Amino acid sequence: MRIALGGIQTECSTYSRIRSGASDFRVLSGNEILTDPYFHFLGEFSETFLPCFFARAVPGGPVLRSTYDLFKAEFLRRLENAGRVDGLYLAMHGAMFVEGLQDAEGDWIEAARQVVGDECLISASYDLHGNLSQRIIDNIDLLSAYRTAPHIDVEETMARSCRMLVHCLKERVRPTLVWVPVPVLMPGERSSTVDEPAKSLYSQLPEISRRPGILDASLLVGYVWADEPRATASAVLTGTDPAILIEEAESLGRQYWEARDKFSFGVPVGTIEQCLDWAEQTQSQPVILADSGDNPTGGGVGDRAEVLGELVRRNFVRALVAAIADEPATRACFEAGVGSTLELSIGASLDPVGSDPVTVRAQVVFLEDNQAVVQIDGITVVLTASRRPFHHIEDFSRLGLDLLRFKLVVVKSGYLSPQLAPIANPNFMALSDGAINQNIEGLPENVFRPPTFPFDRSFSWQPLAHVSARSPHLTVSDRR
Repeated sequence: MRIALGGIQTECSTYSRIRSGASDFRVLSGNEILTDPYFHFLGEFSETFLPCFFARAVPGGPVLRSTYDLFKAEFLRRLENAGRVDGLYLAMHGAMFVEGLQDAEGDWIEAARQVVGDECLISASYDLHGNLSQRIIDNIDLLSAYRTAPHIDVEETMARSCRMLVHCLKERVRPTLVWVPVPVLMPGERSSTVDEPAKSLYSQLPEISRRPGILDASLLVGYVWADEPRATASAVLTGTDPAILIEEAESLGRQYWEARDKFSFGVPVGTIEQCLDWAEQTQSQPVILADSGDNPTGGGVGDRAEVLGELVRRNFVRALVAAIADEPATRACFEAGVGSTLELSIGASLDPVGSDPVTVRAQVVFLEDNQAVVQIDGITVVLTASRRPFHHIEDFSRLGLDLLRFKLVVVKSGYLSPQLAPIANPNFMALSDGAINQNIEGLPENVFRPPTFPFDRSFSWQPLAHVSARSPHLTVSDRR
């Protein structure tokens, strides 16, 4: 049994003015994939996996067409060189936007199908914030999406997608894929699986997947910050019993639609000023404030300094801001050295149109790996040369920062990561400006997206299942 693998993962806000190029991606080719920790789960399989090409980037703005074409060509070249394969596993995200393409994943997957042929089974894993299309559904055979947000089941989902593929190849099963697009779009921060109604909706999926005739049940929130036709929530089921698959997929779609008015933020939210007022009035610590509109893990730029500016204006004491992406400021700190005091312009280095910088006098207190920690009176700020999140305790501790010592910790995030959430005492979310503004009803008018809740509340909807064109169980006339 020969199974090829590869893929491309990133999430792109079409409201961002920056572009993602080749240098923004971490690229793995050939055996680098098999030895990379991200693919550690492959160790459970005895089957032969033929690694081709995999690229992954921190979410951001649209991908340059030249970068996408380069990556796609290399992936297809290696896939062709793998020769005849029985299966193909694609590790995807689902919310990539490429300049000039309305359905980038559809383009990638369709090209892969043309290389491997009709007999090869293709299984894909997706982020639950991915968007699907009929083009994608018609070119794959199996799909598994994350079931948690924050995402704590990434490895399990990838392994599940591969297990389904191996099972179908061993048992000579040609599965059916059923898709129900649901015209609802919510930010991940309003649809965390830690909170209702998503908690109950997603808790059903493991049990549904164990029912006879079903191999996997997935429910995707979709990606709201993309102006393209495929941006939508959806239910996707893989299995062998078309009637059961259609019934369950339409049931999930209906439940999601009926819960559309119930999705809400799981923590107190407000303007930057309101959140800092709350932080000043709170006796416990550390208060963790999420600067949500500039969150790089959702497609934000990561260079905005409005929160820092307000902290400086208030003379806030014992605050930590981690982090602001600003290569010039970071470089200036390295040139000055630890212990030096210098004037810095912080922020708006990647997108000077989107926001204004903050000019301060700062002392350099720590330098490591293109990251600088500076002190601005009672405020500690982490500067980074490239866009990146601070979601793990190690991200802070390696810079000599103990979160429990601060009154306020500001991170560019939406919902907090599983490591930060338990220590938040409490957690607030600022509905700040940025490329992934959480005030989605106030986003610019869209050109390509069809009527979708909550942007349009004037339409009714009933679930309608779409069956993959590759389904062996239905005739063409039966497919919808």
